[in-house]
Amino acid sequence: MTTKQKNFLGIESPFSSYEQAAAVIIPIPYEQTTSYGAGTREGAGAIIDASSYVELYDEELDCQAYEKGIHTLPVLQFSGEVERDFQKITMTYASLLKDGKFPVGLGGEHSISFPAYRAFHDQFQDLSILQLDAHSDLRDSYEGSIYSHASVMRRIYELNSNIVQVGIRSQCFAERQFIEKNGINIFYAHPLQKAGISTEIIDLLKKRVFLTIDVDFFDPSVMPSTGTPEPGGFLWDETIEFLKRVFAEKQVVGFDVVELSPIKGLVHADFLAAKLVYKLLGYKFCS
Repeated sequence: MTTKQKNFLGIESPFSSYEQAAAVIIPIPYEQTTSYGAGTREGAGAIIDASSYVELYDEELDCQAYEKGIHTLPVLQFSGEVERDFQKITMTYASLLKDGKFPVGLGGEHSISFPAYRAFHDQFQDLSILQLDAHSDLRDSYEGSIYSHASVMRRIYELNSNIVQVGIRSQCFAERQFIEKNGINIFYAHPLQKAGISTEIIDLLKKRVFLTIDVDFFDPSVMPSTGTPEPGGFLWDETIEFLKRVFAEKQVVGFDVVELSPIKGLVHADFLAAKLVYKLLGYKFCS
């Protein structure tokens, strides 16, 4: 029996080599500002562990996306100094983009999406940010930090106002006021649950898209392993169908999956996150 490699999907060379890889997985176990349930520092590792049980053949796409090459970077190490740590994240992404790779970040808390986005902002024009999330994350600061997971989209907004938020069902009144004042495109969960995830969302996106997925976008019934679960979320099929259309109609330049907080003995949530990552890579490279 072949021993599986300790990388995303457990794949062997040459498909896991950096030189051949079209996509690069970045494990980012950053956790400094979690405000309810902790454990997101274990999220990237749990996704990688679960991914070795994801089938490499995708029957929907009739494709094996891993053959395009998927490299997994060593786990990023952090100092605890936020500016220094965020710069490390930005430079990691910038190096991958310079080499023509498709970066995929695995969190870690949602705050990592800001330093990740900075690298894309410097590289691309006509760029939108598509956020799938239960929370709007637009507070100017939270619990004394402007770099809180609850402020990540506010920091991104300061660089690029073309944000489209989908699935939101928890926010403070100040965030609501900020959204109305600045005309942010937001699609709350409760109308979407009645009418479905519409094409209007995709029409608002520019040619290129940076996608950030907080796993609490999903309903807790399928994704209990997150620090701030919110009822009224979305299920697998409707989410995947929407994302398939995004990848088909727009140029997704990279994405991240954040806020998985693994629960010991409860593996289905870890597997869902791993399957999600591979499914999106299939939409990127097998269309």
